[in-house]
Amino acid sequence: MLERDYIMRLTREFAAALALVLEKNEIKSKKQKLLELYNSYIGPSAFYHTASMDDIMDSFESIKESERLYKMEMLAELYYAEADIETGPTRHMLLEKAFTMFSFIDSNSKTYSIDRINKIYDINKKLE
Repeated sequence: MLERDYIMRLTREFAAALALVLEKNEIKSKKQKLLELYNSYIGPSAFYHTASMDDIMDSFESIKESERLYKMEMLAELYYAEADIETGPTRHMLLEKAFTMFSFIDSNSKTYSIDRINKIYDINKKLE
């Protein structure tokens, strides 16, 4: 019970922090704050930007199973948000990673999320 409360509080805190970052107008500031969110909630931003999806998925094996999908969803949200401020190959790479993460979560989660489904659809259209 306490563990579930902790995860829910962490998820709400992350969502609030991400919403604050997305309100910023300056791209450079937004990028910096997104990197801080990677480092604070997920892990080293450098790793999650350069690693292959196999390595990224393997990195989640060290996280408790009860927290794993929540952390994965946070990472997918960061990729999705960052893709909106990037261009070219970096944007495409971030969208692909977000799509992979959201799709995995959708397939393995017991919770249905219309928001997640909409993001998968949106990413798929952007990648076409």
